[in-house]
Amino acid sequence: MATTPMVPPNPASAGNPNFDAPPPMAAPPPPGTDMTGICFRDQLWLNTYPLDRNLVFDYFALSPFYDYTCNNEQLRLRSIHPLDHSQLLKMTGIEYMLSEVTEPHLFVIRKQKRDSPEKVTPMLTYYVLDGSIYQAPQLCNVFAARVGRALYHISKAFTTAASKLEKIGFVDAENENTVPESKATKEAIDFKELKRLDHILASLQRKLPPAPPPPPFPEGYAPPTAEGEKSSENQQADTQPPVDPIIDQGPSKRRKF
Repeated sequence: MATTPMVPPNPASAGNPNFDAPPPMAAPPPPGTDMTGICFRDQLWLNTYPLDRNLVFDYFALSPFYDYTCNNEQLRLRSIHPLDHSQLLKMTGIEYMLSEVTEPHLFVIRKQKRDSPEKVTPMLTYYVLDGSIYQAPQLCNVFAARVGRALYHISKAFTTAASKLEKIGFVDAENENTVPESKATKEAIDFKELKRLDHILASLQRKLPPAPPPPPFPEGYAPPTAEGEKSSENQQADTQPPVDPIIDQGPSKRRKF
């Protein structure tokens, strides 16, 4: 909000010991310091005057960000528009310049130091957003804030992971107490030893000569196969059926009494 000027002491109360004077108000920080946490807004002025490129500097001059030692203030005292660029080029020192304008919502004002008509050193940047005046943070402060926020989230993630790992360790300890035999069997298997044994066997297999081929079968001999054995058994079953001496021999082969 707009700063209230200090009230001068009442002459009638001077010298009166029974009169308690109000405590003095704290002075705002001087312009040029870190004032990123301050927001200025004068709603009465905004309701009275339009906020455009011609009157925005007069509105900015009411804020605690304004430096009364600037060249713009000297132009105001001479009834010249404070943002007259042709007049500012003839002067040296601290000045304010309107860099970007998006009427009536955004106005960017840059504070700079002019050493010559061609040499200008930027110092700070302010912006008027919908009637509220802010000081833009510097780039180093933005990087420091972003890095600090990232480190905070990283440390929080590590803390959460550590707490979960501790819970997993407690569960493993309970399982060790409940099932000791399964842990003993797991510890009995050494995967490194198995890999070493497989490596030794593979190296020995590469050193040994290949196995010789089997000897050939003699002439006229056909090795039996599973299908051939089945077919021969079926043929024998068809050619030699079981014979009944009474029923299947017929009347001509029966004995005559």
